[in-house]
Amino acid sequence: MTYSHEVEQMCTVKKGPHHGPAPIPEEGKWVKSYQITDISGFSHGIGWCAPQQGACKISLNVKNGIVEEALVETIGCSGMTHSAAMAAEILPGKTLLECLNTDLVCDAINVAMREIFKQLAYGRSQSAFSEDGLVIGAALEDLGKGLRSQVGTMFSTKLKGVRYMEMAEGYVTRMALDEEGEVIGYEFVKVGKMLEDIRHGKTPDEAYKANIGNYGRFANAAKYIDPREE
Repeated sequence: MTYSHEVEQMCTVKKGPHHGPAPIPEEGKWVKSYQITDISGFSHGIGWCAPQQGACKISLNVKNGIVEEALVETIGCSGMTHSAAMAAEILPGKTLLECLNTDLVCDAINVAMREIFKQLAYGRSQSAFSEDGLVIGAALEDLGKGLRSQVGTMFSTKLKGVRYMEMAEGYVTRMALDEEGEVIGYEFVKVGKMLEDIRHGKTPDEAYKANIGNYGRFANAAKYIDPREE
């Protein structure tokens, strides 16, 4: 290591504190992290691309600095979904530091990776106070029935009002309105569960009818509308 002439001429001032980094909560323990292998935890990061056309959520389960499980969810951009396929294949098995410096192609996925790195490095994880952390496979619990991402899609205009298109429960087929024309409920199809039933032998019609549900005061509506056509 080379020092400048100015530094060479300086006198030495003794350093006082030698306590290292502040401990962070990790899987039921308090850990002083000095290197990547000191990091463990299950957390999430949200990212967006430069034009903010789409967004990405990454969930990672990290054990001793190594990514053991990855869930990549995207919305709003078709190209991002293909980048997500690559990211999900690449991330497991890498150290967190490798992941941070891996070209995940999509801006939104790279930003999500940066954000989750900060969460884990500062001990802000979902498993911070869970002894031994969460099992590998825990990310799947964030998904809805049939292992589909939970998505909310709503559209509205000043002229015609709101249209519910997709809720956490599923694809919205009808909206329920009262006498004043206000929304009081909706009907939905649990798409993931429906497709699961079809794979397991039900006919499409049987599966569709078995997975229709509703929310709110749906049965008491004065009028029902198709949010996509009316």
